[in-house]
Amino acid sequence: MLTLTKPLISPFTMRIFRQLLSLVILFVILITAFPISAQAASSAAIRAYDDAESMSKDYSGQSLIRAEFSDAKLKEANFSGADLRGAVFNGADLKNANLHAVDFSDGIAYITNLSGADLTDAILNSAMMLKTSLRDANVTGADFTDTVLDRTQTLQLCKTASGVNPLTGVDTRESLGCP
Repeated sequence: MLTLTKPLISPFTMRIFRQLLSLVILFVILITAFPISAQAASSAAIRAYDDAESMSKDYSGQSLIRAEFSDAKLKEANFSGADLRGAVFNGADLKNANLHAVDFSDGIAYITNLSGADLTDAILNSAMMLKTSLRDANVTGADFTDTVLDRTQTLQLCKTASGVNPLTGVDTRESLGCP
């Protein structure tokens, strides 16, 4: 009969193995949940458009699904009626931008300046908008259903939120969870 006095793998090695396995599983989940699409625009390409002085910042009515506008300077840009589903605006400056009636469902606006922006009749379903400034933004008729916002931003928006989104029929105050 064989008896072992020492484990084959030390508890420290087993803990490291479990942590690495957890990281691998998380990586696989992220890769399958957020596949890299050939349609996604590179942020460098968008910045090239942004930096060209002769280029207009008129993206109105365009299909910009999953486009990336990271660190882009888009003050007063016109995105009215654009399809921005899954678009990314990380660190972008959209101060006083026209986002009237855009569809920004499943989009990401992290650390983005949307102060003074026109978000009337916008659809922002399931968007992630943490650490984004929405000071003085017009959200009349906007649909924020399942959107992730900082609590302070939600309370600020609730002070002026009103209307019903014409496409989804959702009340803006209800979608924000206003008291």
